[in-house]
Amino acid sequence: MARLPAAQENTAIAALFVPATTYYFALYTTDPGTSGASGEVTGGSYARQAFTFTSASGGVETNVASVSFTAMPAESGGVPYCGVFTASSGGTYLGGGLTSGLSSAIASGATVSFAIGAISAAVS
Repeated sequence: MARLPAAQENTAIAALFVPATTYYFALYTTDPGTSGASGEVTGGSYARQAFTFTSASGGVETNVASVSFTAMPAESGGVPYCGVFTASSGGTYLGGGLTSGLSSAIASGATVSFAIGAISAAVS
């Protein structure tokens, strides 16, 4: 299928992730697959973090503010995967993917942060 025009890409991604709606970002030690049911980090002070997306531009939405996970548990293999949910616990898994630069060990008590624009959802 040919690439969609930007307006259609923006409409498509905005239908999946409504700008200004609160979503919850999760970190994973293993691939969350299509359900997000296994591999989410546990322990320490880990908790999913609330965030919102910008309006779509070029078929991409990004996080409006920085997102930080404080007092992380030790993760020898890092947190190479992430996911987005509709709730801080339980909720509906909306999708996930790879993190960037987080496949190395994370020390107990560390903070893992994502800058503004570092979390993105795109039509591909």
